[in-house]
Amino acid sequence: MEGLDERKTKILKAIIKNYLDTGEPVGSRTISKYTDLHLSSATIRNEMSDLEELGYILQPHTSAGRIPSDKGYRFYVDHLITEKNQEISEMQSFVIEHTEKMERVLKNVAKLLAHNTEYAAMITGPRYHRNKLKFIQLSKVDEHQLLCVIVLEGNIVKNKMLALEEELSDEQMLKLNILLNTSLNGLSIEQINLGMITALKDQAGSHSRIVGDVLDAVAEAIGDDEDLQIYTSGATNIFKYPELSNSEKASEFISAFEEKQLLANMITDSLGEREPGTGIQVYIGDESPIKTMKDCSVVTATYELGEGVTGTIGIIGPKRMDYEKVLNNLKNLKKQLDVIYHKEEK
Repeated sequence: MEGLDERKTKILKAIIKNYLDTGEPVGSRTISKYTDLHLSSATIRNEMSDLEELGYILQPHTSAGRIPSDKGYRFYVDHLITEKNQEISEMQSFVIEHTEKMERVLKNVAKLLAHNTEYAAMITGPRYHRNKLKFIQLSKVDEHQLLCVIVLEGNIVKNKMLALEEELSDEQMLKLNILLNTSLNGLSIEQINLGMITALKDQAGSHSRIVGDVLDAVAEAIGDDEDLQIYTSGATNIFKYPELSNSEKASEFISAFEEKQLLANMITDSLGEREPGTGIQVYIGDESPIKTMKDCSVVTATYELGEGVTGTIGIIGPKRMDYEKVLNNLKNLKKQLDVIYHKEEK
């Protein structure tokens, strides 16, 4: 920024933050207590004079403190966006490096979104009905149990314990893994027809029951869409907004936010109402499917991890929420999830 070194930047940010908090012109004595620069009031006055000359702050009348100008506000907003984008980038790197399962990624996304927007945030796990099978791994737990690991497109992992009537040798286990993966990888549940199932069981011979149990587990993993996982964060952010913070409204909001089935119903209801081409839906006040959120606004967006794999991100806040900020955060996070998915694919 024009003519702004680190000291001027810190002083300008302090002026703007203080003015946003109080609505009163800000003097040098206030700034001397507000920053970690440890400067005298005289030095701060000189810096404030420079900032005024550069057009970042104004003095409304003689002997008054300073207030931000439009140019100052623009600096603050641009600087804030840069900081938030950096936070998002750092969180993305952390998520990719330190999480192996999408569930943990989504929990971090919910926390990040709540932190960035200062509203309540939610995100659903990927919905994978009509999804394709990517990989099957059978492993012996002991002589009586078999662990079946099913990996779906989108790196969604489902585990199923299967009972063994007789112990399998390592060679038999290897043959079953090869048979299942050669025959089933890349198929959707609709493509696994009765003829294919019969042929697989015939090839498995005496182990046909195991193949049947695996196919049942695959069908359950691909077709199970009922237990929608929802991760939430930031419910207590509502106490920052007076219109939502009285005890009755706050109690209703917290109860609704913790009732995952209500959120799931809202998400399901909204899927067919999204604005074409955006994946975004905005509910304001009484438009919300959840009546206890009639004093709120709800903004939801879909994210996609691959063909047939989608989820929903949502922000809940006061009707006077910063819609532009919310939409920008949602769009940013949709892109991040796409990046995370494709990086994991590699």
